[in-house]
Amino acid sequence: MKRSEPQFVICVRNKEYGASLELRKLYQLIPDTQAAKHHQMRVIDESGEDYLYPEDYFVPVRLPQSAGKAVLRAAR
Repeated sequence: MKRSEPQFVICVRNKEYGASLELRKLYQLIPDTQAAKHHQMRVIDESGEDYLYPEDYFVPVRLPQSAGKAVLRAAR
């Protein structure tokens, strides 16, 4: 079974979530079809855990595979 590539988003709003989300910061997206139905995204936030946030707080970005791997290594 092939592992899917990690997905990332950039935070563009953080109203009411200032302690959990930093503006202009890259976050790893955890695919969640149920959350998407409710216009939410599951991201790993500043706590290091995944939580749901409004989808309009983020803009999706595509990173080259090597950059994505480097970001994940740096987060460990």
